[in-house]
Amino acid sequence: MNDPTSDDRSGRSQPSDKPDSPSGVPQCYRHSGRETYIKCQRCERPICPDCMRDASVGFQCPDCVARGAKETRSGQNAYGGKRSADPRLTTFVLIGLNALVWLAITLTGGRSSALAEKLMLSPAGRCVADDGAGWFPGVDTAALCATVPDAVWASSVADGAWWQVLTSGFTHLEIIHIALNMIGLWFVGPVIEQAIGRIRFLGVYFLSLFAGSASVLWLADPQSSTLGASGALWGLIGAMLLLAWRVGGNVRQLLILLAVNAVFTFTFPGISWQGHFGGLAGGLLAVAVVIYAPKGPHRSRWQVVGFVGLGVLIAVALAVRTLILVG
Repeated sequence: MNDPTSDDRSGRSQPSDKPDSPSGVPQCYRHSGRETYIKCQRCERPICPDCMRDASVGFQCPDCVARGAKETRSGQNAYGGKRSADPRLTTFVLIGLNALVWLAITLTGGRSSALAEKLMLSPAGRCVADDGAGWFPGVDTAALCATVPDAVWASSVADGAWWQVLTSGFTHLEIIHIALNMIGLWFVGPVIEQAIGRIRFLGVYFLSLFAGSASVLWLADPQSSTLGASGALWGLIGAMLLLAWRVGGNVRQLLILLAVNAVFTFTFPGISWQGHFGGLAGGLLAVAVVIYAPKGPHRSRWQVVGFVGLGVLIAVALAVRTLILVG
């Protein structure tokens, strides 16, 4: 039987033009007359149960499974780019960086560490006790803070400490905080890198982190401080949710995980809901750029454009809020 599909220049099969059955139900592209509501997750052609093949991205047709095997042998990823030889490596490096920063903060005083004050995200400057025991909410200028005994002025984004929008995502004080975040990263990081590749995974991770920081700057108390990898982690969970939904996977467990984390976020004091939900939004948008970029030889180019566009939007949000805080 002739295959009624055609290929584009990228070698990917296009959806069949075979008309639906008289009842209006799609027909299997390989078996004329067999009605089906199931579609191949890769090329979106209708397939009957005899043509369904289990694959890493859901049910696929035989042609796409064969093509996927060929791409795997050539080192290509389903969403463009090269497959990671070891999808755990990037997560190992991220965990290592977080651990090194936590160790440096611990060795330099923990909660009273001057390094922690420089790295955590503070929208506006704060007057803090030099022993890290607290801060003075009514003291909102460096000049006024200088008159307070045993107090120092903590740097902030409004003071020019722009690096905090990045370094806060690698900063932890308590061992339980870093442990929970790194365990979560270990479970979701390699899965996402395996699905979209190392470069795209890093893009999703850092765009989630920056989106969380932008949300903190806009929505949190200007004299509060935020730290931790939770924003980036929530972005990865959002990315995994959209990836699973895109391929027809079971998203119930991920939705339950997000719901439980949302309850904890709003139940326990001191947790930044702004960073969490900003990171979640960033992760969803970033992975959408990856998986919904037009298929074809220019797919990677579209993904780069999407990442850059999203990055510019986040940068503008950060810059505008900083100007407001300074003013």
